[in-house]
Amino acid sequence: MLSLRSHNLCPLDDMFILSPLSTPKVLPRRNLQWRSPKATIVHNIHLPMRSFEVKNRTSVDDIKKLRLITAFKTPYLPDGRFDLEAYDALMRIQIINGVEGVVVGGTTGEGHLMSWDEHIMLIGHTVNCFGGSIKVIGNTGSNSTKEAVHATEQGFAMGMHAALHINPYYGKTSHEGLFSHFESVLSMGPTIIYNVPSRTGQDIPPSVILQLAKNVSIAGVKECVGNDRIQEYSDEGLVTWSGNDDQCHDARWVYGATGVISVTSNLVPGLMRQLILEGKNPSLNTKLMPLVEWLFREPNPIGLNTALAQLGVARPVFRLPYVPLPRARREEFVAIVKDLGRENFVGNEEVQILDDQEFILVGRY
Repeated sequence: MLSLRSHNLCPLDDMFILSPLSTPKVLPRRNLQWRSPKATIVHNIHLPMRSFEVKNRTSVDDIKKLRLITAFKTPYLPDGRFDLEAYDALMRIQIINGVEGVVVGGTTGEGHLMSWDEHIMLIGHTVNCFGGSIKVIGNTGSNSTKEAVHATEQGFAMGMHAALHINPYYGKTSHEGLFSHFESVLSMGPTIIYNVPSRTGQDIPPSVILQLAKNVSIAGVKECVGNDRIQEYSDEGLVTWSGNDDQCHDARWVYGATGVISVTSNLVPGLMRQLILEGKNPSLNTKLMPLVEWLFREPNPIGLNTALAQLGVARPVFRLPYVPLPRARREEFVAIVKDLGRENFVGNEEVQILDDQEFILVGRY
């Protein structure tokens, strides 16, 4: 039996007819035109995970119903590793107080200071320990579409209920690029788009959001531009969550937001549940404003990290570049806690001012 290999013949150069009893016959050369393999011309070759065996798979409609979602804090050990014991204790407090969902590894949780291994591990830990009691929304967004796709695939494989996706920051793109970036991750599961121009340097305009909203995987938008934008989306039937704690009461009860993705609920989850779930309450909203203003006078999560340390529910450990608030501000927090009532805050220890030397700043983690 003759073979192409034995005669060193290339089928792209000529056509050959081989038989066991004859020598190769060379046919005239065909005018062959090279064509690109199909995979390279498909718009998106990513294969979405469609297995209904994925742990904790939930529907987009289930995510749309969430009203109070906490942008959850990540506590640390003195060497900068995750303090999972403190993390679990804080998560239980959220569940007991009726919080319906948590964002893991978001801005507040300092996902931008984590390796992807840490990030996905923390999502998996949260799902495994608490996924049956609270919806776990993994922040798997990135300014790199490649990283966003990979992390989102891993997050859903770990069992998270939904993904939170920010628009590409620093290396900003066009409106068409924004749409293509988000479209690349939407096939994998329920998704919340996060619009926070103060951090990304670029607004996601309504034209892009409303185009994306046609996708069945879009649960809604965490919107930080303001309540007028929330009203615009509500009028279009799009689910929104306020990303601004100081505006969330009116966003919910006046402008049509479904709820809030809150930083303040890390500290006073019961009061935030009352504010968002139990009807219009301007007096409570006014009462909470000194705490909210204190939390956001410096960029989040500086205030929150300081507060949790003062309440004794997290070690006073900061991953740089975050550093604690100065003593004068810590004294202000003690007064705020006493005014609102210590019983409304997480933890059981008396609120402390803490000395400067008690804080640990970790630069290599």
